[in-house]
Amino acid sequence: MYVPEVFLKIRPGIEVGSISDVGCHRENNEDRYQYWESADDEEFERKGRLAIVADGMGGYEGGQEASRIAVETIERVYVEGNLDPQSLLIMGIHSAHQRILEYAVKDPGMQGMGTTCTAIALVGSRLFYAHIGDSRLYLIRGKTVSRVTRDHSYVSRLVETGLISSEEAENHPHRNILTAALGAGSEIAPEWPANPVTIESGDTILLCTDGLWGMVAEKEIQTAVDGNDPQESCRRLVQIAKERGGPDNITAMIIRVE
Repeated sequence: MYVPEVFLKIRPGIEVGSISDVGCHRENNEDRYQYWESADDEEFERKGRLAIVADGMGGYEGGQEASRIAVETIERVYVEGNLDPQSLLIMGIHSAHQRILEYAVKDPGMQGMGTTCTAIALVGSRLFYAHIGDSRLYLIRGKTVSRVTRDHSYVSRLVETGLISSEEAENHPHRNILTAALGAGSEIAPEWPANPVTIESGDTILLCTDGLWGMVAEKEIQTAVDGNDPQESCRRLVQIAKERGGPDNITAMIIRVE
């Protein structure tokens, strides 16, 4: 049986910071995140470092359960699997989707439960990912902030068809309407890269939920990570979101490559 490992120390080469905050208006936190790396040196060489962020939806208990199932399932599949990192991430996403559907069938009160999910594997200088929903993966390199993933949302479709601009999308009143999520529909089509992203020394990787990116501009992300350690960067970003009302749960995980 799979048992998650507890790590008291992260291998040299990166710094990690993470915060998940309930926000200013919610009573419970439906976000969830996880970081994993193997204690076995040989396995670490093959699988590197795993990080996951999920944002649940579907009511008080439904959202919490959906994000929990997603994170735990993807971690289990990644830890137990023997395929390449990208295949394991994709397999984990699909397995999590099926588990959430099965859970909702067994408990009618959980109908409508679902979650966004962004999972990455950092293996040496290669960054693999699998993504669905509107949690985001950013890459900060010097003074440039690049959004790696695309939102699976109604507003994102409007941008892709040229009906609104990217700038208009950031403040659109319907930007939180999703077109895809784990647990939604019988089939899913997660996003993943044709080739892994090449990571350079000094790069910063940010995984976050919409409770963060919906309140904080990309320039502010760059300012927060510049000159601060990852934990302090997370704290500053969450604080900005809360100062602007914090209407949703807020989660950030930052990995800095040394």
